[in-house]
Amino acid sequence: MKTEMIKLEQKYWDAMTSQDYETVKNLTKFPCIVAGKQGVMSVDEPTYKKMFEQGSGKKMKVKSISDEQIETGNDHALIAYLIELDYDGKAMKCACTSTWIKENKKWLCAMHTESDLEKKEK
Repeated sequence: MKTEMIKLEQKYWDAMTSQDYETVKNLTKFPCIVAGKQGVMSVDEPTYKKMFEQGSGKKMKVKSISDEQIETGNDHALIAYLIELDYDGKAMKCACTSTWIKENKKWLCAMHTESDLEKKEK
């Protein structure tokens, strides 16, 4: 199941980078919880779509996903990992977490967090 969860997380990121809203929507449980630079919020589907569309035209490329930590149960999975990406020309490295739940035999992301990593001084 751990491999399946990594593939789902990668599928989500692939859909984000290709701006494929239908796939993102079909992988998300609404309302979902999102936490990041802008704070913490519960987001319904119309609000999520508006947020998604605000990123339209921005280029994103995932360079790597690493250090995955995964805990699973019959109807839930918790995943944490590091991600390196290029977002509109800016290199970023974040620690991310996602909570996936199984509903009607389908995995859906119910919560996602992103925390920018501090640059280590040499």
